[in-house]
Amino acid sequence: MSVQTFTAPDAPGAADACARHIFGMLKAAIAAHGRASLAISGGSTPKLMFQKMAATPFAWDGVHLFFVDERCVPPSDSASNYKMANENLIAPARIPARNVHRIVGEIEPAEAANRYAADIREFFGLPEGEFPQFDIVHRGMGPDAHTASLFPGDPLIDDRTGIAAATFAGKFNQWRVTLLPAVLLAARHTVFLVAGEDKVNALRSVFHAPYDPKKFPSQLGNKGESVAWFLDESAARGLA
Repeated sequence: MSVQTFTAPDAPGAADACARHIFGMLKAAIAAHGRASLAISGGSTPKLMFQKMAATPFAWDGVHLFFVDERCVPPSDSASNYKMANENLIAPARIPARNVHRIVGEIEPAEAANRYAADIREFFGLPEGEFPQFDIVHRGMGPDAHTASLFPGDPLIDDRTGIAAATFAGKFNQWRVTLLPAVLLAARHTVFLVAGEDKVNALRSVFHAPYDPKKFPSQLGNKGESVAWFLDESAARGLA
């Protein structure tokens, strides 16, 4: 297991460094396997990263794009992670539609989770009971140390049997679909992009508090095979 941290002066700098890191891993995966799988998260800082990635020449035909989580809303809704990714990465980078594996947030949450899990199993050729190994999983972290749509106290944090599930985010009064811990932990590479002063306490807890992912879900990230955190200077004060 390898955990690295990189600090940039500001959020755009962290997003730029994270984008370059991801491109390097995508190229390596395509060279090794002929294709690459990348699961992305939503948020304001990832938006900066997606814009950088879309502006960088790259052969996207070999990349299959998945989502770490999604709000249970239509793809035209302003809360949709797909909508943000489509506007800032998928459409401007001209990623082929056949390579984009959207969570269908406009249908019943449990059915959306089942459909997404089935799509993942089909793509990776998985029998029941096996888990996908994404080449890269890009994640963020909230001020409460949540990651994906796994919030503190969610029973799904203890789940090691499923691929994806519906969960109700009480803090936002909203249903979501999220990848589950077994999938997040199996990733070949995990990349966190975290910026902002409001993340200081969460980052301090993730790195320095006793391991308790039920309390600090982002601690799941540091148990992966290869983990890199890209931070701005404001957030990085939590490492001290």
